[in-house]
Amino acid sequence: MIVTRTPFRITLGGGGTDLPSFYREHGGYVFTMAINKYMYIFINRRPVAAPKIVIRYSSVETVDVIEEIQHPLAREALKLHDLREHIELTSVADMPAKAGLGSSGAYTVGLLTAIHAFKRLPVAPQQVAEEACRIEIDILKEPVGKQDQYIAAYGGFQELDIGKDGKVTVTPVPVDFVTVNELVSKARMYYTGVQRSATAVLKSQNEAVAKKARADHAQVLESLLKIKELGREIRAAFAQKDLDRFAVLMDRHWMYKRAMSPGISLSVLDELYDQVKKEYGVLGGKIIGAGGGGFVMLYTPNAGRELDEFMAGHGMPRISYFPSMQGTKVVSDMSPFDDFDAVR
Repeated sequence: MIVTRTPFRITLGGGGTDLPSFYREHGGYVFTMAINKYMYIFINRRPVAAPKIVIRYSSVETVDVIEEIQHPLAREALKLHDLREHIELTSVADMPAKAGLGSSGAYTVGLLTAIHAFKRLPVAPQQVAEEACRIEIDILKEPVGKQDQYIAAYGGFQELDIGKDGKVTVTPVPVDFVTVNELVSKARMYYTGVQRSATAVLKSQNEAVAKKARADHAQVLESLLKIKELGREIRAAFAQKDLDRFAVLMDRHWMYKRAMSPGISLSVLDELYDQVKKEYGVLGGKIIGAGGGGFVMLYTPNAGRELDEFMAGHGMPRISYFPSMQGTKVVSDMSPFDDFDAVR
């Protein structure tokens, strides 16, 4: 059995500029971090007496050949590597899907890492990230960007510079332990309880950028250009260990995001956000992911406990997190041939 562990992520700056519709014309920039919430993938070879492929996620599929698999990411990853053995494939996650933490990218990267280990093929983070991008963007035509796959593959704090040709340059960002502790203490994450696919929001953004005839083209493009600039400013704030500055920039980012599409935010969150800024000293915040619900991050320098109580009272409990400095990895490799090799 092969078991992989792949981190989810929180985008710190530049989110949305990693979509092809934007970076092909303007280049993209994202500053992002992996967190200690994970996707686990299990691949096990089925016995000869049970000649089926079994895929377990929120549903269970039992099929004869990989082309019959309904889960698109699983099907295309197995097809990409022509893995046609009778296997059991199971996924388990620390966090719910459709919550803005990059679960699809983590699933694809974790599965590809498991497939490489299953076939005894070494793989570098860049390769597995690009394979995941190929599946999601080129094959499945999903309206997604490149940051989820890359941060899932690399882990840690990373700058992603995306060229107009789609090439991603990954630069690790050193963040000291004191700054990390300050971040997780002051930038608190809450679960809204809303699970909505980001596909509709991202599709609308893609079309607004790509189709100049759309009425909202100029507004969306201007917002993304400012978000890209903010991403670099946020990175600089981290370099200067000025997290209050990071929070103020997050507040500007929230406004730019909200101006792009009515589906990015929820009215109840907008109202709560305005209230906590006034009553709990919140300097900035962000909806994590493309929008529409999931998790929200709020930064307060001094009123963390009070803010926790307020958000819990509105049905939004605090979720603890910490940066994960490792990207996708094989955490267990129990090949049926290992004992044979040892005896031999």
